Amino acid sequence: MPRFFEEHGAVCAFAISLIATLGSLTYSDVIGYEPCKLCWVQRIFMYPQVILFGLTLVRKEAKKIFPYAVALSLIGAGFALYHYLLQIGVVTTSSCSLVGYSVGCAEVFTMNFGYITIPFMALTSFLLIVALGALARKRSPAD
Repeated sequence: MPRFFEEHGAVCAFAISLIATLGSLTYSDVIGYEPCKLCWVQRIFMYPQVILFGLTLVRKEAKKIFPYAVALSLIGAGFALYHYLLQIGVVTTSSCSLVGYSVGCAEVFTMNFGYITIPFMALTSFLLIVALGALARKRSPAD
């Protein structure tokens, strides 16, 4: 199974980033959940990955693209983790609504299975892309 992900990691990462992007747009534009400031920051690190991996599929250059995607994903994962910890009450700093934004970052719009929130989904997506990047690096060692 890991060999599959080594060989098709870019396709899987493209699917993950596309689903995450479409999911966030669905939550905000179709369902009507207004994104908070931390949601927007996470979008900044996810949305470009659709383009990066789209180019990877066209140019067949996953080895060159994955380092950028992993960097974006690690930063995005940091924001997603902080946002998730804020939502579940582990971190109790001021919310986005206190800094002039309309929706508080601690507000939970959806909670599935008692722990899966929107930032948790984003965190999972970012970490999956990092894992796929590690497998791609394993398959194609650096020059």
